[in-house]
Amino acid sequence: MCTMQFLRRPSVAVFWVTAIAVAVALANPRAHREETEQELEARIQQENNPLKKVKLEIDLANLKLDKAGQAYARDDAEEGAKLLDACKNRMQQAWALLEASGRDAARKPQGFKELDIALREGTRRLGDLQREVPSAERAAIERTAKELEAVHDRVLAALFPGDQVTSPAARAAPPKSNPPPPSGLRSGEPQP
Repeated sequence: MCTMQFLRRPSVAVFWVTAIAVAVALANPRAHREETEQELEARIQQENNPLKKVKLEIDLANLKLDKAGQAYARDDAEEGAKLLDACKNRMQQAWALLEASGRDAARKPQGFKELDIALREGTRRLGDLQREVPSAERAAIERTAKELEAVHDRVLAALFPGDQVTSPAARAAPPKSNPPPPSGLRSGEPQP
């Protein structure tokens, strides 16, 4: 039997694809566990590439957001608020790094897109968390969501210069209506 005919059998092809996927997964040691806060902070300190540093800041912010959700689930609102503040600070630091890099976001969006996605996802997760938490404990969540939306607006403005980029809250507001025409004129008639 020829080697090519042997590989045409579906069960053999599936076996080899699976074997290769397992080998790749085993070769990547980070695929098995998530990094701890200390490991991420150490990597941030060592990293010189601003784009890689932004990615690490985003990862750390997401880790803080996960822990904040866990704190609120344990009814520890004080710890949750501290973790949300740390999450917000990491996202703001990622934005500051991108701004300081001098990159043109419209021409080289790498890093900006990742931050855009992380901010949208973070805001969505904060909305989910807000629905799960008693109303008395929502202030920190609402404040963090507003601050992340403000950073997100700045990221979008950098990605799309010249466009009027608005936050979801501003887009959801009803449009301003036109004033009624002066009395005696119908809306379609030219004004004198």
